[in-house]
Amino acid sequence: MVDWVRLELDVAGFDDAAFEPYLGRARASGVEFSTLAELGDTPEHRRALYDLNRTCSADIPERGEFYTYEAYVAQRIEVPSFDPAGVILATREGEWIGMSSTSLQPAKGLAFSEMTGVLAPYRGRGLSLALKLLAIRFVRAAGYGRLATFHHPRNASAIAMNRRLGFADQAG
Repeated sequence: MVDWVRLELDVAGFDDAAFEPYLGRARASGVEFSTLAELGDTPEHRRALYDLNRTCSADIPERGEFYTYEAYVAQRIEVPSFDPAGVILATREGEWIGMSSTSLQPAKGLAFSEMTGVLAPYRGRGLSLALKLLAIRFVRAAGYGRLATFHHPRNASAIAMNRRLGFADQAG
């Protein structure tokens, strides 16, 4: 059994300014950011989101087989916690190269970071931090004070990125 690393961020106490340069560098390199709400929550965009999520998830240790498209839509999109404004997308020359998907969990009083990922050729450029910064801003604008996530303990880069943003370890 895996002992997942559970992390949580105090959104109200988060200081955006320290991470703003990541957005600037990404934009200067030709990366644009938008949301699924801005692009349109269409069947074509849902398929593109699924494809990007599936590709990025392949690197998660012990991930196992990814959802079928139909299961992904049923379990991740067509649920009350889904908000297309919480799906932040990084694009370059029209190609979807990164994503951060955040759900709103009013019954739990927090938002949940479902997935942040960047295609392999674009990693190491701070795009995950930029995407997560925009996700945190979405959470704050939605009126939530806490953002939770969890990771496989061998997913060291994701854990380190979240801790760098100020996510603190939580008891399982």
